Amino acid sequence: MVLQTDKKKELIRKHKVHDKDTGSSQVQIALLTERINTLTGHFKGHQKDHHSRLGLLKMVNKRRRLLEYLQRNDLAQYQALIEKLDLRK
Repeated sequence: MVLQTDKKKELIRKHKVHDKDTGSSQVQIALLTERINTLTGHFKGHQKDHHSRLGLLKMVNKRRRLLEYLQRNDLAQYQALIEKLDLRK
């Protein structure tokens, strides 16, 4: 499942750290969260789609590693991002 271009640009605009930011941890986490939420909805109708489930697990693990990195390096931005994206932690 690929994000629409306009949705992706909106997420980047909302979570960017500076003007030319497209790949900071906050942006990557926001994009992964959106894709994870989309795939989670996909599995409600396609329970046996095991190939996509493997991709979902990889995305969840990548987001977890990025969150741990952000927590180690900038706790204030980590807490703000967790609250903004409504993630549990």
